[in-house]
Amino acid sequence: MNRPIFKFAFSLSLLIGIGLAGLWIAHGKHGGSGQAASVPARSAVADTEHKALYWYDPMYPNQHFDHPGKSPFMDMQLVAKMPDVATSGATSAAGSVTIDPRVVQNLGVRLAAAEPGQFARVVDTVGLVAVDEHRIEAIQVRASGWVEQLAVRAVGDPVRRGQLLAAVYSPDLLAAQQEFLIALGSGDAGLVRASRERLGLFGLSEAQISHVEKTRQAERRVNYYAPADGYVMELGVRQGAAVQPDTLLFQLADLSSVWVNAEVPETQAAWIRTGDRVQTEVPALPGERFDGQVDYVYPELSTATRTLKLRVVVQNHDRRLRPGMFASVHLLGAPKEQVLMIPTEAVIKTGQRNVVIVADDASHFHPALVRVGAEYAGKSEIIEGLMPGQQVVASGQFLIDSEANLRGAFDNLAGSGPGLDQGQGADPMLMPAPSAEAH
Repeated sequence: MNRPIFKFAFSLSLLIGIGLAGLWIAHGKHGGSGQAASVPARSAVADTEHKALYWYDPMYPNQHFDHPGKSPFMDMQLVAKMPDVATSGATSAAGSVTIDPRVVQNLGVRLAAAEPGQFARVVDTVGLVAVDEHRIEAIQVRASGWVEQLAVRAVGDPVRRGQLLAAVYSPDLLAAQQEFLIALGSGDAGLVRASRERLGLFGLSEAQISHVEKTRQAERRVNYYAPADGYVMELGVRQGAAVQPDTLLFQLADLSSVWVNAEVPETQAAWIRTGDRVQTEVPALPGERFDGQVDYVYPELSTATRTLKLRVVVQNHDRRLRPGMFASVHLLGAPKEQVLMIPTEAVIKTGQRNVVIVADDASHFHPALVRVGAEYAGKSEIIEGLMPGQQVVASGQFLIDSEANLRGAFDNLAGSGPGLDQGQGADPMLMPAPSAEAH
C-alpha cells in the first residue's frame, strides 16, 4: 500500500473515532441531565404529597380524600389542599383562614365595627281603619208607641249633635207627663220629685222635663235627638212603625276618633306597650301623617298568621279618616340603650345559625356564631357572640365563608358558647357531600 492511500485511511479513521466519541459524550451528558431532572420532579411530587392536608373536588369542597386521584363526582383530578403559611408575627383565632391582602382588596371586602349605641325599636305594619267602638251609641224607646215622625231614614246618613232623629207617640209617656203636671199643681214636693224621676226613667232628658214644667203642657210626641256628631250605622224602624221598649231606633257612630286595627309579627310584639306612639298613613290622603297611640294589645296570638293584634286610637277631628280605609302603621317603641350593633348585611343566616366573619387583621378571618336580636334600618342587634370594637366583614363575606368552609373552620364551632347552638341539628349548608373513594 502506498503512503498517500495509507495517510488518507488513517485520517478517515481518526475523524470517525472522534465523531463517535463526541456522540457518546453527548449521549452520556443528555442521559445524566435527564436523570438529574427526574429526581427533583419525583421529589417535588413526594414533597407535595407529604405537605398536603387533603385532596378535594372544588365542586364538593366538604368531601376530603387522603390521596390524589380522579374525582368520583366530576371528570377532573382532585386538588391538593396545602396548609396555610401564616404571615410573620401575625396572630389569628382558631379556625381562621388566611387570604392574601391583595386578594382581599380585589374582592372588595368591606369591614364594619361592632359598636354599642341606641337601637330604635320600630315596627312597620299595616292595618284597617275602623269605628271607635267606645263612641257607638244606641237609641231605644222605653215605652210602647208609634213612630209618627222619622227625620233620618237611611243607613250612612250623617247626623249632627242635637239633630232631631225621630218623634214617637207613646200613651204611657203622655200619661206620665200628665201625672207630673198634677204633682206640680198639688204642691207636694215628694210627689213632684217622684213624678220627675219617673219621666227620667222613661228616657226623657232633663231639658225635656224642664220644658214640660215650664210650659205646664204635656207633649204628645217625645222627640229623640242625636247625642253627638256621627253617622247612622243601623236603622231599626220606619215611618209609622210600632215600637216596643226593646226596639232599637238608631245606632250612631261618632267619627271624631277612629281605631286602626293592626297586626305585628310575633317576634316583634314583645316590646309593644299600651301608650306607645304610632304614626299612620293612608293611600287616600298621600303625604299626610296621623299621630296616635296604642290603645290596647289583644291577649291572644293568631295561630294562623303568628301575629298579635292591637288597636291604635287616632284623632279624626276633620272626619277624613273613614272606616275601611287601608293604613300603613309605624309603631315607635322606647329605644334600647347601649346595644351592640352591626350592619344587617354582615350576618350570614343559614337557617339554623347566624354567623359573621370576624377580621383578626388584614389577612386573617374566622367565623363566629352570634345571637341576633331586633333588626331595623340596616342594623342588627347582637345579643351574644361579639365584643365591642371587633371588625366584621360586611361585604364579600360569602367568599371568605366559602374558604372557611373548605378549611373545616366551621367544625370548630360545634362546641361554641352556650345558647348559640343548643337544640339544633347539623346545618344542611355545612354538611359534607356523600362519601366516596377517589379513583
